[in-house]
Amino acid sequence: MRGGRPTFTSGVQSGDVTADSAVVWARADRPAVLAVDVAATETFTAARRVGVVRVDAATDFTTSVPVRGLPAGEEVFYRVRLASADDPALVGETSTGRFRTAPGRAGDVSFVWSGDICGQGWGINPDLGGMRIFETMRRLNPDFAICSGDTVYADGPILPTVPLADGSVWRNLVVPEKSKVAETLAEYRGNYRYNLLDANLLAFNREVPWVFQWDDHETLNNWYPGEILDDSRYSEKRVDVLAARSRQAFLEYTPFIPGRADPGGRIYRRISYGPLLDVFVLDMRSFKNPNPDAQEDPAGVAILGRHQSEWLLAGLAASRATWKVVAADLPLGLLVPDNPSGVEAVAQGRPGAPLGREVEIADLLAGLRRHRVRNVVWVTADVHYTAAHHYHPDRAAFTDFDPFWEFVSGPLNAGTFGPNTLDPTFGPEAVFVKAPPAGQSNLPPSAGLQFFGRVHLDPGGGLTVELRDSGGAVLWSTTLAVV
Repeated sequence: MRGGRPTFTSGVQSGDVTADSAVVWARADRPAVLAVDVAATETFTAARRVGVVRVDAATDFTTSVPVRGLPAGEEVFYRVRLASADDPALVGETSTGRFRTAPGRAGDVSFVWSGDICGQGWGINPDLGGMRIFETMRRLNPDFAICSGDTVYADGPILPTVPLADGSVWRNLVVPEKSKVAETLAEYRGNYRYNLLDANLLAFNREVPWVFQWDDHETLNNWYPGEILDDSRYSEKRVDVLAARSRQAFLEYTPFIPGRADPGGRIYRRISYGPLLDVFVLDMRSFKNPNPDAQEDPAGVAILGRHQSEWLLAGLAASRATWKVVAADLPLGLLVPDNPSGVEAVAQGRPGAPLGREVEIADLLAGLRRHRVRNVVWVTADVHYTAAHHYHPDRAAFTDFDPFWEFVSGPLNAGTFGPNTLDPTFGPEAVFVKAPPAGQSNLPPSAGLQFFGRVHLDPGGGLTVELRDSGGAVLWSTTLAVV
């Protein structure tokens, strides 16, 4: 496509907002020059240009532009203007969005989290108005949102229709890239473009910045480094090859700049959101050991890997934020099997001392106690239902840790499953669970069992967690005091 006026294909979005910085993302339909301006008002009076970027096919016409030098605790409006790469005088579309920077002093902060978008064959249903849960979350006006993984289902083809148990039919919007499992870079990219066809998600993206992490379905179900597939749907059997393509598409289609401290550009990172909150975004996918192997080894095997484990403990210990939220893409205490044998997450299902991947988590929890790190809360998705888990050494086989909470919520638009079995090693108690009725699984979004969580931090230091359904109803909540 040469010689025409460029347009946006997938809206605009922002991410990884701090007190003085953010990232703005956009995609053009052809080679183009993108100019990004920011201003204190939506009229863009006294706008400041923060970046000019040329996009081409090498990144599928996407870009993430870092924005620095922002005022703390303020609403920021951004504008992205397109011009032809061949003729900069040939101006294309302009699109705008907004976000709030993190406060410079203690003040109200809220965020939402969930995961699992367009999974198990449940895609964008125009009969239902698309993925309405994003509109529900937008109306809560959060400061940011965490996507806890399964941002796309690259291994989940979307069919035009799906028959439902009551005799009705679920109707999906379909595109060629979702007709088979993704293997090529183009197919992985197409999975992200599919989600961005939803009007609710596009409206959400314009107003609420994201913090993205990845899990398995961005590549394929339950994958681990070094895996060789035995799956007739795939012509490429080397998962490391597929994961590299998947990773490239993930980095192209999400608004953050990957870490530059290591050559691979790490995905795990810390987002500081004012004096009340630090968010530690984990990558429990890239460094894990094979799922079938050594999950009962008392010496331990990897789920975070040594470097990430050391980074997490050091960062939590050094954090001066009142609350430290750990965004995990896999739950700690729920048994998540990998059929026909093996363990997908942390828990390996046996009572007693930590084994396998549990050893890394035990070392982390003991380190937090040793360094007297308080007010650590875990949030996750992955298992496609919502729950509140309280962990306490009085109930645990391993006791060298302080009590803490883990909150689970999802899916955003996928099949509903669960509940999973709790592993007793770290003494979890399921204080609240909302999952499908016994004997039912892979329920469609129209069944109403789609979930997200909302966290509110007040200036006095309290942290309130709400588990909500797709309509916004609060199913359960609790307020935690600073200790």
